[in-house]
Amino acid sequence: MTDYILLHHDDASAIDAAGWSPYFAKLRASGAFSGGSSIGAGQCFRKFGEIRPVTAKLVGYIRVQAESLDGARAFLTGNPVYEAGGTVEIRELPRD
Repeated sequence: MTDYILLHHDDASAIDAAGWSPYFAKLRASGAFSGGSSIGAGQCFRKFGEIRPVTAKLVGYIRVQAESLDGARAFLTGNPVYEAGGTVEIRELPRD
C-alpha cells in the first residue's frame, strides 16, 4: 500500500459541512484512512534568499492508503470539497 495525501483547496463555492461526518465514516470503514486536519495560518522560512508567502489556497488534508493513484482518486467520491466543485490535489507520499 502507498500513502497518499489529499490536499483541499479553498476554491469550493458552498461546502456541505454535514457531508464530512458520513465521508469520514466511509473512509474509516475502508481501513485506508490515516488521519487528516484543517490547515491553519502559518509562515514560510528560509535560511537564505527571499521568503515566499504561505500557499493560502490549501485549507486541509486527508491521508489515505491505496494501491495506486487511481485507488486514492476513488476516495474523492463523497468528499465535500470535491462534491462542491472544489479542487482536491492528490500527492503520493513516498517512503524516502
